[in-house]
Amino acid sequence: MTTIDKVLFSGDSHATFNHDPKIPRSEHGVLNLELTAPGGEEHQFIGTELHPRAEQLFSGAWSACYISAFEIAASIKKVTLPLDYSIDIRVSIGSVGKGFCLGAQFTVRAPGLAPETVESIAHLAHQICPYSKAVHGNIEVGMTVVTV
Repeated sequence: MTTIDKVLFSGDSHATFNHDPKIPRSEHGVLNLELTAPGGEEHQFIGTELHPRAEQLFSGAWSACYISAFEIAASIKKVTLPLDYSIDIRVSIGSVGKGFCLGAQFTVRAPGLAPETVESIAHLAHQICPYSKAVHGNIEVGMTVVTV
């Protein structure tokens, strides 16, 4: 697996369950995308730039898929997720010698749960999510768990 030597561009996403679609979430200059997962659940991809780069689009698509996989993984493990859990993903493109590669950093927020429980769910979600499976072993993927 190749590791980025120098980050050139990054695209960030924030995905969370949409509890009230009437509440505006973006500020001037950004837009929110409502994404639907299989089964019809709506998720928010919050704060997208008006002209996103490819890294941000990939990050947004991955976060929408991954948050659904995270819910499935929690269900399999019989863990009730807090209402305010969320997934942030930063996808970066960078240089490696004379070439380029991608990398990703996940921040999984699940307030009130034990860190090891969230890590276990997050790892299972990577085994479920088609985006995670597609890049497995091909790009460096890091994870930070926040439970406070």
